[in-house]
Amino acid sequence: MSIFSTREKAWLMLADGQVFEGSSFGAKGTVIGEVVFTTGLTGYQETLTDPSYYGQIVTQTFPLIGNYGVNSEDSESAGAYVSGYIVREWCSSPSNFRSEGNINDFLKAHNIIGICGIDTRRLTRVIREAGVMNGIITTDNISGKNEELLRQIREFSVHDAVKSVTGNETVTYEPEEKKYRVVLFDFGYKRNIRRELIKRGCEVIVVAAYTTAAQVRELAPAGLMFSNGPGDPAENVDIIANIREIQKLGIPIFGICLGHQLMALANGGRTEKLKYGHRGANQPVIDLESGLTYVTSQNHGYAVIGGSIDPSIGRVSHINANDKTCEGIHYFSVNARTVQFHPEAHGGPLDTAYLFDEFVSAMKEGK
Repeated sequence: MSIFSTREKAWLMLADGQVFEGSSFGAKGTVIGEVVFTTGLTGYQETLTDPSYYGQIVTQTFPLIGNYGVNSEDSESAGAYVSGYIVREWCSSPSNFRSEGNINDFLKAHNIIGICGIDTRRLTRVIREAGVMNGIITTDNISGKNEELLRQIREFSVHDAVKSVTGNETVTYEPEEKKYRVVLFDFGYKRNIRRELIKRGCEVIVVAAYTTAAQVRELAPAGLMFSNGPGDPAENVDIIANIREIQKLGIPIFGICLGHQLMALANGGRTEKLKYGHRGANQPVIDLESGLTYVTSQNHGYAVIGGSIDPSIGRVSHINANDKTCEGIHYFSVNARTVQFHPEAHGGPLDTAYLFDEFVSAMKEGK
């Protein structure tokens, strides 16, 4: 008998009509989202609480999730932002000295609908071959409802993503010894970006995504951080227009993930949607300046088209070793460097944390 046979049933239906029958996991109900996969072996709590996953149903390729439990310290935001969650098996008896509960209860507490007991290897192969597609997870019997569900799935799209996750208040975080003031734009930022800055003596002022150049000037920062976030970067027309004005202030800028994409769009570049994106903690990135290859943590479905950047404005500084997509830009026209990957990497490799040190050095020179 299957270990899942005694659990309440759940179904995953994809936009191409494929159906996966499994067991209910987390909250009950129905949810539609964009089905993606991430290859991380650890960091599942960080994944669930990363605002960049807004609107997405996340599949964990690693077969056992939840073995070290969850706790109150590892969340990357105040909530959980995935639309739905797919795992092969979840651990009901986690073992770790930091554990405060199991992942099933965590999902229920955050009203995240999940499904377990399906062949996640097969599902991952489907996404790799066909590309990311919409899907639905439901605990309601789908018998006789296929056509209606397919209509709902195909009509779904992720929109207003940044607007849905950004904070509306300005919040200041102080280090023990203040050296620099950094304004961190909240496009859906991960807390570890803030931690890495504070660790380096930065007072961090977190501001809303739509903060203007005039408002930035009043805060008189030594540096600006454009954070990660969800959705299609080109959708953020107002933010892109703001960035064009903000960069004229001459303040050093460091952009990560969505911040990297928005900066490129503000400077005449273009972005494209990838077939199935880069999500996981093992993406190899080549630094074209040094020739070194780094292992990086990534979570994105869009990429900057490297050739769309005017050579007089900037140049591609990093590329993905697998598909050669743009992973970083060094700007000449303004004092800015941006990267597609996550140098704060929580959880993930620490190979590229040095980029925060370079940002601090840029602020020191500017000061």
